[in-house]
Amino acid sequence: MDKLYNKLEDTTITQAPVRGPRKPQKQEHRLNDDITANQVRLIDENGEQAGIVAIEQALDMSEKAGMDLIEVVPNAEPPVCRIIDYGKFRFEEQKKQSAARKKQHTTTVKEITLRPGTEEHDYQVKLKKIREFIEKGDKVKVTVRFRGRELSHQTKGMVQLERIIADLTEVAKVDNRPRMEGRQMNMMLSPDSKK
Repeated sequence: MDKLYNKLEDTTITQAPVRGPRKPQKQEHRLNDDITANQVRLIDENGEQAGIVAIEQALDMSEKAGMDLIEVVPNAEPPVCRIIDYGKFRFEEQKKQSAARKKQHTTTVKEITLRPGTEEHDYQVKLKKIREFIEKGDKVKVTVRFRGRELSHQTKGMVQLERIIADLTEVAKVDNRPRMEGRQMNMMLSPDSKK
């Protein structure tokens, strides 16, 4: 029992660190009394232009409507303010931002590798894949790899890359012409925006 008691004396109880109050999130738009301009261009709760009014009048109108006065365009002269519920306004802004993110397309670089002795069927399969990538809007790096004695037959690799260029003239443009880099020959294709 004494051993157990001694072990209890040796252990110290540590308390979890106390966290301070959360930092308030930075507001992107000024609200109600935070608006410093003397006059504002007002958009009422129905989304219609109310004209240029004094800030006091705009605050009274927003209070009567039971909504917030939000400074939407602070850099305008006078600043543009809107009467709307702030929660609804933030929700609409987030929807606009997510829709813009969905519409934007990031271009990625895909790589297709060939050998100097690639057979016709394999060539057609890889050509079809390159065409799919180009039509999606991606760039394609086409590489011909040489092994061993194949390095002495660089013209075969050049012929293959020139054939790819000829087969894809209607959908792709050449960013980098074929060139040797060590034991491989590379070229870069991208979607042709004119076509």
